[in-house]
Amino acid sequence: MNDIPLSALFGALVLLILLAAFFSGSETGLLTLNRYRLRHLVNIKHRGAMHAQALLQRTDRLIGLLILGNNFANNLATAVATIIGLQLLGDVGAAVAVALLTIAGTIFTDVAPKTLGALYSERVAFPAAYVLRPLLKLFYPVVWLVSTLSNGVLRLLGISIEAGERNHLSHEELRTVVNEAGALIPRRHQKMLLSILDLEKVTVEDIMIPRNEIAGIDLDDEWDDIVNQITSSQHTRLVVHRGGIENVIGMLHLRDALHLLARGEFNKEALVNVTQEPYFVPLSSPLNTQMLNFQRQKQRVGLVVNEYGDIQGLVTLADILEEIVGEFTTDPSASIKEIRRQDDGTYLVDGGVNIRDLNRVLHWQLPTDGPKTLNGLILDYLEAIPEPGTSLCIADYMIEIIQTTANAVKTLKIGALPGTESATAEKPAE
Repeated sequence: MNDIPLSALFGALVLLILLAAFFSGSETGLLTLNRYRLRHLVNIKHRGAMHAQALLQRTDRLIGLLILGNNFANNLATAVATIIGLQLLGDVGAAVAVALLTIAGTIFTDVAPKTLGALYSERVAFPAAYVLRPLLKLFYPVVWLVSTLSNGVLRLLGISIEAGERNHLSHEELRTVVNEAGALIPRRHQKMLLSILDLEKVTVEDIMIPRNEIAGIDLDDEWDDIVNQITSSQHTRLVVHRGGIENVIGMLHLRDALHLLARGEFNKEALVNVTQEPYFVPLSSPLNTQMLNFQRQKQRVGLVVNEYGDIQGLVTLADILEEIVGEFTTDPSASIKEIRRQDDGTYLVDGGVNIRDLNRVLHWQLPTDGPKTLNGLILDYLEAIPEPGTSLCIADYMIEIIQTTANAVKTLKIGALPGTESATAEKPAE
């Protein structure tokens, strides 16, 4: 060993340090790659990404190769450093050389390359993958033996390697990805994506038109009243019933009524003949499920029924779409006629207003996990019918009862408390 020139030993030492740094940085770079961006790059045929993905398909073998290479370079560098120390200072030099190599190795073969790999994972991982794939094939028997033994130890500890290889985003993790997309996704598109993710948390009951607000044609009414109702209706589809909503006959599309009118066949019997069979929707159906059901059944309107088959309300495909894209009207506060803005910044609101609609229009955060209407929320909170003039505070919103009936809150004044986030977010488009 003393015959080896010091220049050759120093050259070998530098080369081994660089080799150890390569394995160390490659390990961090490959393991910190964004797997979803990696799949995108593979889809567009990026060669470095394709090599990296092939290595990451078996992480245990990749780590085995990197650890073997790193240990080989570090151990051989220690041996070379010991020889250099012995040649220069004897036995004391060997100890000094190992100590200096430990310090230098920590900096140049661990901290620096791993930091570089973490900060610039793609720049490090993709070029490294070109080298590591041939090395994996060359040393495959050794790598296979090491990974098999290590996997066996993990299985003895009850750890499944196959389960660890799966890398799927959970619902909440996907929400976080969308929220943190920043400038990559316009804010409006972010809101739409988040709304789609939230559809499964919202049921038909949350957005339906209540039973007492369903616009329908009662065939027991006078014919002139029915004609007047059809000609003045703001809806394209109307429920047709006899004597009450519980006796539903079908759904009438006003287009069909106009065809009857044009042919001079406009009468009750003809009206019944052109009605379409009613489509019923379970009260507790999640919106994502119901939207698919509308698509499968080729329907746009459904009558909402409870577990006993009683009609509770009406839901439309447009109602579900508004949960994703927001109100279709240009003036949000005009979309709910029961909301009237006051000069002091508060709102006069009908007690039957749906809380989700109010939150969406005014960008508020009233609780929606209980009653669906403001009247229900107040009665649930007070557990009694309040007297006019009663004031209460619910979730940072001050509510004053303006008018009541024998069994419900008819009108109330509501506004966000000053200094709260809701107070700064309650300005709809004027």
